[in-house]
Amino acid sequence: MAQHILEFLRGFLVHYGYWAVAFALLLENMGIPFPGETVLLLASFLAFSEHELSLPYVILVGVCAATVGDNIGFAIGHFGGRKLLDRYRDVFRISRQALERAELFFERYGAVSIFFARFVFGMRVIAGPLAGVLRMHWKKFAIFNALGAALWVTVISSAGYLFGRHWDVLVEYIRRLDVAAIIVISVVAYFWWRRNRAAKANSPRR
Repeated sequence: MAQHILEFLRGFLVHYGYWAVAFALLLENMGIPFPGETVLLLASFLAFSEHELSLPYVILVGVCAATVGDNIGFAIGHFGGRKLLDRYRDVFRISRQALERAELFFERYGAVSIFFARFVFGMRVIAGPLAGVLRMHWKKFAIFNALGAALWVTVISSAGYLFGRHWDVLVEYIRRLDVAAIIVISVVAYFWWRRNRAAKANSPRR
């Protein structure tokens, strides 16, 4: 099944080129579960092995599409509100626990969480709409969103290009990377929380 999906995506990329990359990343980042990361990897793989695409253009198109997609998701969440988010969760079968964890993370760490959310599949898809629902400051969201998109697309595209023909190995490493990213983010968040708590405890009371 997975092989058929990859073959379909490959044909999609060969036929539509950069438009396919833009379409996939736009959908995924605006909140629709779509294998955008896989498309990005495959596009970079084709840039290396078959020269169907150029890596710099893959990165440029990917960054633009991911940034715009998240901003569309932000607008949808901002104007649609909590009710729309609940409907969204039901339609795409996203667990309430996953949504609550993401919401808690966003509320606690603010716009910075948008940067790290790029590297976690579950959070990457809901980051834009959820930030809009939580009324995150748009300018801060836009800055961290663009920075996160630039780093995420560059890392994933470069990995796909450098791995060349080792496609099956690459997909497995990226799957593990998502897990590693969750662990790293959790550790960083814990120490950041401890430092803030200590600072508040030592600050003079009025």
